[in-house]
Amino acid sequence: MVTDAGQDALAQEFVQFAVDAGVLAFGEFTTKAGRASPYFFNAGLFDDGAKLGRLAQFYARRILGSGIEFDMLFGPAYKGIALAAAVAIELARAGRNVPYAYNRKEAKDHGEGGTLVGAPVRGRVLIVDDVISAGTATRESIALIRAAGATPQGVAIALDRQEKATENGHDVDHSAVQYVRERLGLHVCAIARLADLLHYLRERPGDTLGAHYERVLAYRERYGVD
Repeated sequence: MVTDAGQDALAQEFVQFAVDAGVLAFGEFTTKAGRASPYFFNAGLFDDGAKLGRLAQFYARRILGSGIEFDMLFGPAYKGIALAAAVAIELARAGRNVPYAYNRKEAKDHGEGGTLVGAPVRGRVLIVDDVISAGTATRESIALIRAAGATPQGVAIALDRQEKATENGHDVDHSAVQYVRERLGLHVCAIARLADLLHYLRERPGDTLGAHYERVLAYRERYGVD
């Protein structure tokens, strides 16, 4: 059963922003799982100062409204690095100044050395990333955070695709986000979900974007989870 999250004004505002920025596109795309998807979300296209700044505002508003308790931010390499920095700036503007850190893909053997950069990783840590596709990056972040003696508290993402994850090439009955919540025990807050995108498209019957509603709905009916 597909549920509707259209009452979430912040999510609707974000979907419109993602469409306007060209980050959310419609057509024929192939996901990492090999599925033919009628939409594609490419957070790498938040690629200038104005777009990144506005994206950080959405993250900050969702994080502050989520009730998740945290002491610092962590950005997984690579997309998470810019996101964590931008969100830290926006949180500070909103009166919530917290440190942030990120990791390198390869350890450095000179200078400060190691794989972690930025503030000391301590306390309750909120991971900031664009999406959770398979949970791999989240598990890696959790391991780094715990190795530093801190506590992974949650993950903030831009879009929850609300679709079945794959394991060993086969669909499973939970999403990557559900895996992180239920198996890894972390809070997850998303600016928007696939249900929000469906509401956005449904409210535009007859225009170019609204024409994609049935295809996105069919995709959700086939691969979706609540």
